[in-house]
Amino acid sequence: MDSVLACVGLGANLGDACGTVRAAMQALAQLPRTRVQAGSSLYRTPAWGNEAQPPFINAAVTLATTLAPLELLDQLLAIEQRFGRVRLPGERWGPRTLDLDLLLYADQVIDLQRLTVPHPYLHERAFALLPLAEVAPEALIPGHGTVRALLDGIQTCAIKRIGG
Repeated sequence: MDSVLACVGLGANLGDACGTVRAAMQALAQLPRTRVQAGSSLYRTPAWGNEAQPPFINAAVTLATTLAPLELLDQLLAIEQRFGRVRLPGERWGPRTLDLDLLLYADQVIDLQRLTVPHPYLHERAFALLPLAEVAPEALIPGHGTVRALLDGIQTCAIKRIGG
């Protein structure tokens, strides 16, 4: 199988969030049959959905991988667990030690019980689009347009780039 481009969003807002996101980027580089192509800067972003929590540190990584989408998802979930992530049933948008989201998998549209790609709401979330635009500005979000074009229409002034 030829490798495909997968885009992963990273986020954390508990503990040493900057250190965790940087370490998670290194963990992604250790995935089987996968190579990191690019990693974005880190961004401090206000909480989204549930705003009564600390700000997040967000980033994005592009991967060249031969892992199938669900295999990649399982690897991402395993990395989250290694960093202390506990997923509680029914909890959405809460604080977390690490969140790894499979944002895009080539130009595929995937709608499974365990995985939806492109990631729901990606096209309207500045905290995901801004770091993604740094590493894959021309990536197509099926049904919505390119990352760059979508970012042009979204307010990003509350997001601060804090370094690599």
